[in-house]
Amino acid sequence: MRNALRRRWLKSAAALGLLGPAGISGLIQEALAKGDLPVTPGIQSLTGTVTVNGQSAKVGTPVKVGDRVATGAKSSAVVVVGKDAYLLRDNSTIVLEESKALPGLLGEVSVLTGKVLSVLEKRLRDQRIQYRVPNATIGIRGTGFYVELYPERTYFCLCYGEAAIDGKGMSEPKLVKSTHHESPLWLDDRGGSMKAEPGPFMNHTDDELIMLERLTGREPPFVAMGLTGKY
Repeated sequence: MRNALRRRWLKSAAALGLLGPAGISGLIQEALAKGDLPVTPGIQSLTGTVTVNGQSAKVGTPVKVGDRVATGAKSSAVVVVGKDAYLLRDNSTIVLEESKALPGLLGEVSVLTGKVLSVLEKRLRDQRIQYRVPNATIGIRGTGFYVELYPERTYFCLCYGEAAIDGKGMSEPKLVKSTHHESPLWLDDRGGSMKAEPGPFMNHTDDELIMLERLTGREPPFVAMGLTGKY
């Protein structure tokens, strides 16, 4: 099982540019050789144009709470911050905001543009992360999920775990639970009230989730359940 997972990780890592012509690139080569994960936080891989706080980034550029990471056209980045990891596709921007109640810790992630796959370490109840998209706030304690922003609505797939979705006109947050991508949603507040309607599974993969979790020293829970291979 572990060898199979490593093969899947390497396949996804190669597709995302973590592997070079001579093998695994800089930051994770030694970690993988020793089995010593998670890796050092920061930019793990990138293609095209990526910035941190408006400055050009490269592999190894540090990223911390309080920073803004953005990708340009035909660009992408894999980012580790603490024990959380993010895959930003093209034309994507996230802001990692400090908790007002717990200084120094991540309190909010704002996705301003684009498409972002995230895996977050499980938090205590009072450390829940607020994940903000233009038309909704999603409360997360520790899970994997994908968001893709459109002009009039947001695509949200809770890949595994729990989330609480809140938006305009909702009397109370909508609690969503998932084991393996069971309930992708369109979040649409046109008409003055948030609607969370069933959507398709699209534009992210199990291999990408395995890769991100592996960078933080974990594996997705669906792996132990034998559910890999469908997505």
